[in-house]
Amino acid sequence: MTGISRRTFPRRGTMRTLFAIGAMTATIGVVGPLVSAGPATAAPAVERTGVERSFIERTVADGPHQHLVDVYSASMRKTIKVQVVTPRVESGPRPSLYLLGGLNEEDPNNSIWTLKTDVAGFYADKNVNVVMPIAGDGSFYTDWQRDDPTLGRYKWETFLTRELPSLIDERFDGNGVRGIAGLSMGAGAALVLAVRNPGFYDAVAAYSGCFTTTGPAGQAYPRGIVAAFGGNADNMWGPPTDPAWAEHDVVAKAANLRGSTVYVSTGTGRAGRYDAPGYPGNENPTDRQVIGGAIEVGSLWCTQQLDARLDRLNVPATIRYIDPGTHSWPYWVDQQRESWPTLRRGLGL
Repeated sequence: MTGISRRTFPRRGTMRTLFAIGAMTATIGVVGPLVSAGPATAAPAVERTGVERSFIERTVADGPHQHLVDVYSASMRKTIKVQVVTPRVESGPRPSLYLLGGLNEEDPNNSIWTLKTDVAGFYADKNVNVVMPIAGDGSFYTDWQRDDPTLGRYKWETFLTRELPSLIDERFDGNGVRGIAGLSMGAGAALVLAVRNPGFYDAVAAYSGCFTTTGPAGQAYPRGIVAAFGGNADNMWGPPTDPAWAEHDVVAKAANLRGSTVYVSTGTGRAGRYDAPGYPGNENPTDRQVIGGAIEVGSLWCTQQLDARLDRLNVPATIRYIDPGTHSWPYWVDQQRESWPTLRRGLGL
C-alpha cells in the first residue's frame, strides 16, 4: 500500500483544522444510514437464574486450532459465544489478544473477524490466543446503566475485564498477559476499556475509530449507532448531562494509556484501489467510496484529536494515517497485519 505515513511519539504537528471539522460533520451525517441498512439481530442468549458465577458451559472444535466457546456471564445472565484461535504449535503459557468487531455481526456463531479475515491462518504461527467475543448489536462493549427494552442487558466491560479473561487463561493456557484490538465501533471500545482499566491491557490497537464521547458531537456517534438498532443510549450512559459520558472519553483519559503499547490507525477517506469497481468483494463501489469515505473522514478527525492529546501528554504511541483509505475491510486486514509487530512487542513475544 502506498501513501502510508507513520508517527511515533514524541512528535509535533497536526493536520488542518478545517479538514477535521468537515470530518466530524461527515461522520455524524452518514453513520445512521449506514448502520440501519442491515437488520438488527439479537445476541444469542440462554437465560439462567440463581447462577452467581461465570463459567465455560462448553467448548466445541471449530477447525484445527479454532474453538467455539459458550460462556455463561453472571453479569449479563446469559450465554455469550466466544471464538478462540490457538497457535498451530503450542509452546507453553501464552498471552491473549482480544479482537472486537464493529457493527452487524452477520452470523451468531462467528465473529466478523473470522468471516472477513483469515484470522486463524494469520495467527497460526504466533504463540498467542486470539479471543473474539460475539457482541450484541450497538453494545459498544460497555456496561449499560439499565436494561434496554429492545437490546436487553449489556454488561460487556464487566464480562471482558472480570469474567472472561481468567476463564480463557485457565482453559487455553494463558499467562495473564493481555492485548485488545478493535475496528470501527470496536476500535473506540478497545481504547475505552484500556483507559478505564489502566494497566489491564499490555497492548492496545484501534483501527478507524472515534475516541471522544462528550459534547454534542462526541455523543452523536454512539447515540446514532444505538438508535439504529432500536435502543436508547440513555440506558447506556444516561442522559446527555450524565457524567458517565465523560467517564468513557478516551481523549480526556488518554494519560491512562501510559504503560501500554498503543497502535492507532485511520484512513484519510480518499478512495484507493480497494474501492475501485471490480475489486473482489466490492459489489457496491459507490457505497464504499462515498459512505465509507465519509465515515473514515470522521475517524480521521477523531484520531487527530487523540493524536494531539497523546502528544501533549508525551504518551508513547504509534499513529498511522493511511492515504488512500476508506472505512472498509481491505484496509483493516492490512492494518491487522501492520499492527502485529507493535502488538507483539507489547505482549512480550
